[in-house]
Amino acid sequence: MENENVGEALLKKTYYDNCPGCKVDKAKELKTDVSFRNLLNIWMVVLCSALPISSLFPYLYFMIRDFNIAKREEDISAYAGYVGSAFMLGRSFTSIPWGMVADRYGRKPVAIIGIISVIIFNTLFGLSTSFWMAVTTRFLLGSLNGLLGPMKAYCSEIFREEKQALGLSTFSAAWGMGLIIGPALGGYLAQPTVKYPHIFPKNSFWDTFPYFLPSILISAFAVVVAISCIWLPETLHNHPLGDQSTNDVEALETGSKTKDKDKIIQKDENLFLNWPLMSAIIVYCIFSLHDIAYQEVFSLWAVSPRRLGGLNFTTDNVGDVLAISGFALIVYQLCLYPSLERAFGPVRLARLSGVLSIPLLQSYPFIATLSGITLFLVINIASLLKNLLCVTIDTGLFLLQNRAVEQYQRGAANGIAMTGMSIFKAIGPAGGGAVLAWSQKRMHASFLPGTHMVFFILNVAGGLGVILMFTPFLAEKKKTPSEHGFSIKG
Repeated sequence: MENENVGEALLKKTYYDNCPGCKVDKAKELKTDVSFRNLLNIWMVVLCSALPISSLFPYLYFMIRDFNIAKREEDISAYAGYVGSAFMLGRSFTSIPWGMVADRYGRKPVAIIGIISVIIFNTLFGLSTSFWMAVTTRFLLGSLNGLLGPMKAYCSEIFREEKQALGLSTFSAAWGMGLIIGPALGGYLAQPTVKYPHIFPKNSFWDTFPYFLPSILISAFAVVVAISCIWLPETLHNHPLGDQSTNDVEALETGSKTKDKDKIIQKDENLFLNWPLMSAIIVYCIFSLHDIAYQEVFSLWAVSPRRLGGLNFTTDNVGDVLAISGFALIVYQLCLYPSLERAFGPVRLARLSGVLSIPLLQSYPFIATLSGITLFLVINIASLLKNLLCVTIDTGLFLLQNRAVEQYQRGAANGIAMTGMSIFKAIGPAGGGAVLAWSQKRMHASFLPGTHMVFFILNVAGGLGVILMFTPFLAEKKKTPSEHGFSIKG
């Protein structure tokens, strides 16, 4: 009886009054269902960060053309790739420091700083009058916007463990939506004096800065999100690490306090030696390279002329395709993915998605031979499926990364993931633009002519990612007894 009383005392969670993380943990214990407010918070913050990343893709071809820096039409895609890469290059230098700041001072301050950077530098990008101004503003935006890594950690901390898939699915949905809605906004709103002359007259401010309208609307949304972040709950604990119920549980099971000391020492554990984490990050980096290169190539390919193997779409046409894909993405991520993840597991679902995306992507050059309503229907179906498969892979890898570490290292772990991902995504647009430009110069080659080559190279990257998702390379963290039934007490 005495041992049972001791066990109950040890298993009882303690919450600290002035600790924001304890308040969140207490709310999770008392409320088993999912808070819509928390989902909305994640949605808005992540969407705000994702929108400016790819909103420029539909009009970047025309922006580079207006800068008059490319000597030939075939070189425009290469210069567009440099602008697309500048953001990711900047983020690759700062993601780990931002993750460490989030582990030290909290997720909320980093999120607010990142949103403010969107307001400032995304606006300045829309006012760019030269190639180098565009590159510089994108680089600074990437350097100062370090919120995505901490927000991935936040998603796994704000919800109970059984609801983490929904939290990270919401993150992926918002991220994917940003990468879809952003280009749609860019497609619909760029060059407004050409598309909407009755509202935006010629020789006006909007004619001088034809790409400012989508940028200022995204920045205005960021202002709203920055204000809403005042009420964003903080999940980081501000009390000593040693005061955790998992330590007490382990001590109860072993009959000693030696595990307490071991657990505290693990605070300094080298994350680069955590293979479940690092293997998930490496695979994530490869798919990040594939995804961002695909997004860049798709938009540039779609607006390219038919003689270069493109679809000869306008920015409005690209916006239509991506808007339809975005709507399907919302339904899938919020309604279908959590159930599929429970049924198949994140790894098996990601493997299947990677395999299916290969034949789908290689069909794109053949789609370019269609025309009229048939072309519109087929390219919409292909784009929708491709984006659903991409976000399925990303969400599964997010889950593996966040389950591989404890909370006190989650910000730094996601910072490492964001750094690696940003380096690969910096390569993606420049590489994708350069390969597309090269492929368009070999339209009559005997082996993989024209755009067949660029989509084949994209599939090589995707195929490598699929291979690495199998054992023995990809590893999952094994649950300890405390993770099956006990949580941090605060």
